[in-house]
Amino acid sequence: MQVVALLQTYNEQRFIARCIEHLSEQGVSVYLVDNESTDDTLAIAERHLGQGVIGVETLPRDGSFSLHTQLRRKQELAQELDADWFIHQDADELRVSSERGRTLAQTLAALDEAGYNAANFLEFTFMPTREQPNHEDGDFAATMRSYYSYVGKFPHRLNAWKRQDGPVELARQGGHRIRFPGLRMAPLSLYSRHYIFLSPEHAALKFGPGRYASEDLKAGWFNWRSRLDPALIELPSEQELLSYEADHLLDASNPRTHHIAAQWTRAAGAHDAPFKRVVARGRRAARRLSG
Repeated sequence: MQVVALLQTYNEQRFIARCIEHLSEQGVSVYLVDNESTDDTLAIAERHLGQGVIGVETLPRDGSFSLHTQLRRKQELAQELDADWFIHQDADELRVSSERGRTLAQTLAALDEAGYNAANFLEFTFMPTREQPNHEDGDFAATMRSYYSYVGKFPHRLNAWKRQDGPVELARQGGHRIRFPGLRMAPLSLYSRHYIFLSPEHAALKFGPGRYASEDLKAGWFNWRSRLDPALIELPSEQELLSYEADHLLDASNPRTHHIAAQWTRAAGAHDAPFKRVVARGRRAARRLSG
């Protein structure tokens, strides 16, 4: 069975090689859509052509990161490319099976055989800590081992799907939840290890005002990311987080309902209303979970 990850990038040289190599180990090929990166992202990806990467294209950039534009292109690719299953993939994610001893492709094949045509991923967010604040040198997946479980809404990342004869809808909900007629979500969720940033300096470079398209901000996307203030970054201690041991042992039992980094935001601005609604929903969900 052919599984293709639709991977979009912009200045992801820290992540791109590890992401491609990991997907290849998981039995998944990569089609890359690069948004005019100015670092070595594209050169690194092109070195993997024929070795995990089946295609590379450039999507013109109009001065800012536009997730809407990228997702619309992925919707087109899901109709054009020859594959059995697709995954909406970010460079800072390592997708894995939740079943011990199985690759991601093997698990998707089993779900397909059982009659399901879409799969959800549970997110585990890995972070630098006060004890180990910098993971930009070397293999971040080996050195960054502190994490927390995160779910804003279930299904949180319903974005692996079987190829459809008709169009799929990926852009409506920011790539988090695919939609198409006859969708049958598998009861087994897979796992996504999300390496949100590798150091405080990387966070300041990756997030903040002026980086995101107005269409995305109006949709309520990138709420805290668009307002991150580097001066407010305060890394958690390892003692506040879980410690990674193995993929099948990732702990989803007590998920956070908002990201730790969401508190590192600058004063109220034009896009606070969607952010406050997200936080309020998270607090209500936490109260329900606690009793």
